[in-house]
Amino acid sequence: MSQALRKSARHGDLARDAVENESRFGLLSRWMKNPLRTGSVVPSSPALCARLVRQTRRAPDEAVIELGAGTGPVSRALLAAGVPPEKLFVVEIVPGMAAQLRRSLPGVNVIEGDARDLPTLIPRQWHGRIGDVICGIPLVLLRKSEQRRFIDAIEAVAPGRGFLHYSYCVTSPLPAKAHELSKAREAWTPLNFPPASVWRYMPAGSSPLPHA
Repeated sequence: MSQALRKSARHGDLARDAVENESRFGLLSRWMKNPLRTGSVVPSSPALCARLVRQTRRAPDEAVIELGAGTGPVSRALLAAGVPPEKLFVVEIVPGMAAQLRRSLPGVNVIEGDARDLPTLIPRQWHGRIGDVICGIPLVLLRKSEQRRFIDAIEAVAPGRGFLHYSYCVTSPLPAKAHELSKAREAWTPLNFPPASVWRYMPAGSSPLPHA
C-alpha cells in the first residue's frame, strides 16, 4: 500500500472513530438530560441487533417500524438482513438524532416525532401492512396510562401483530396482564451492555404469527 493510500486509510479510520465517539457521547448526554427519551447510554450491540433481526416478521409486501432508533444500529442490521429501505420506517423523537439518521440511512423513511402519534406519522396506505414493530423506548419507566398510549398507537397501524420490545429488565418491562397482552421472552443476550432481552407482546387471545 502506498504512503498516500495508508494516510487516506488512517484518515478514514479516524473519521469513523470520531463519528462513533460522538454518537456514544451524544447518547450519554441525552440520557442524562432525559432518560425517558434514551433507552441506554451505549448503542445496541451486534449481538442484540442479530437477535432482533431473527425475531422480526415481515412478508415481502410489508414494512417494519422501529421506534426510538437512536444512532441506528438496529436499523442498519435490518437493512443488512434484507429489509428494503423504502419499507423501513424509523421514528425518532430527538431532532438531532433524526437528522443524523437521515444522513446515515439513505432511502429509509426517517420520521421525527412522538411514537404515541404513530397513526398520524405513518402514511395511511401502510396501516395494516406492517409486519413488525420494534420498540427500543424504555416503556418500563412510564406510567401505565402512557404505556397504554404506546400500545394503542402500535395496534392502530399494525392491528393484531403485536410488537417486539428490547429491554434491560430482568423481568417483563410491561405489566402484560394489565394491558391485556400475552408476553414471551424470545431472546436474551449477555453480550450487550447492559445485558438485554427481546420480548414479544401480542394482544391477548390472538394467534401466534409464524416467521415470514
